[in-house]
Amino acid sequence: MRTDPPVPATEYTDRYGNICHVIRAPAGRVTLSADFMIRDSGETDEVAPGATQAPLETLPVDTLVYLLGSRYCETDRLSNFAWSTFGKIPQGWTLVQTIVDFVHDHVTFGYPHANVSRTAHDTFVERKGVCRDFAHLAVTLCRCMNIPARYCTGYLGDIGVPPDPRRWISALGSRLISATAGTPSTPVTTRRALAAS
Repeated sequence: MRTDPPVPATEYTDRYGNICHVIRAPAGRVTLSADFMIRDSGETDEVAPGATQAPLETLPVDTLVYLLGSRYCETDRLSNFAWSTFGKIPQGWTLVQTIVDFVHDHVTFGYPHANVSRTAHDTFVERKGVCRDFAHLAVTLCRCMNIPARYCTGYLGDIGVPPDPRRWISALGSRLISATAGTPSTPVTTRRALAAS
């Protein structure tokens, strides 16, 4: 990572393996930049419609944090809706995909809708948002249904990718969720609801 103007940075690796930098930004404008190369096979994500949902009591303790509510994921405000809407859906892949499809169909994407303080509940009520808001709502609804889920982010261009309305890649970036339906070693990563295109 580079800063302009140059600022000393302390580097550490967080519990997810991400390299992080801590800086004291001086007053005024500061530019952060980095160069990197991504290697990707180009293969689409594995589809596992038969993936089952592990019983809550069998989940590893370190996944339980992904069931909790948070500043942006108010499980307490959306649990009744989630259970009344998705409670009869078969658990596992089908449930996660149904939640993702609901978010995709329920929320309107638009850059003018960006709001740094919008929560999952706000997105649900307002029915509008940007990539991040789609992800927060999908994560929250999964957590309400006892599916450990977390927010992930990544930037990939769509160069050389054939047009596909169900594609998750946005020219500017993407937000995705990783929901553990089945064993923690076989997470369901779903991106359809979170597309910005």
